[in-house]
Amino acid sequence: MSEEKTSAFRSKGWRLRNRNYLFYKFFNSLFLGLSVGTIFVIYEPLDPSVYSLGGILLALAMLAIAQLYPRIMTLPWFFRISLLVELTVLAMVLWFLVLPYTWLTALLVYAGYQLTFSFGSYLVRAETLALEDDELLRRVDSAKQLGYLAGMILSWLMYKILEWQGITGKQAKVYDLHWGLLVVEVMILFFLIRSFVKKKEGK
Repeated sequence: MSEEKTSAFRSKGWRLRNRNYLFYKFFNSLFLGLSVGTIFVIYEPLDPSVYSLGGILLALAMLAIAQLYPRIMTLPWFFRISLLVELTVLAMVLWFLVLPYTWLTALLVYAGYQLTFSFGSYLVRAETLALEDDELLRRVDSAKQLGYLAGMILSWLMYKILEWQGITGKQAKVYDLHWGLLVVEVMILFFLIRSFVKKKEGK
C-alpha cells in the first residue's frame, strides 16, 4: 500500500502576475550585480572566525527551513518569505547609510545576508514549482541574467564616475553606491508586492 502524496506546491487561492514578477526578478538581480563588490569593503572589520560561525548557523538554519517545506510550499508563504528577505535587505541598506564602517554595521550586514541566504534553497525550489511553465521559467532566468549583467556594468560605471569626481577612497565609493542600492531596493519591493495577488472568488 503506497503512501498518499500531496502536491509539492499549493496556490492557496493566490496567483502570480507574470509581468510584474519578471520586473521583480530583473531588479533583484540588478541589486546583486551592483552590490557584489561592496561586501569585501563592508566586512573588513570582521574577524575571520565570524565567517566560520556564520557558516555553521547558516547550515543549521537551512536545515530547519527544509523541515518546514510541507507547510510553507504555498504561494502565500512564498510571498511572505520573499517580502521578509527584501525588507531585511532594505533595513541593511538603510542602516549602512546611517552608520557606515563600524564593527557593528559589518556584523549586522553579515547577519542580514546570512538570514537571506538561509531561505535561498526554499526560494529557488518554490519559484520553480510556482512558475511551472517552461517558457515562463526561461523568461525569468533571462531576466535574472540581464539584471545581473546590467548591475555589474552599472557598478563599474558608477565607480568610474565617482573617480572622475575626485572620489577615490573605496569606502567613500561604496557608501555613495548604497544610495543607488536604496533606489533599486525600493523598486524591488514595489514589483514584488504587485507580483502576488489573491484570486477573486468564482475565478
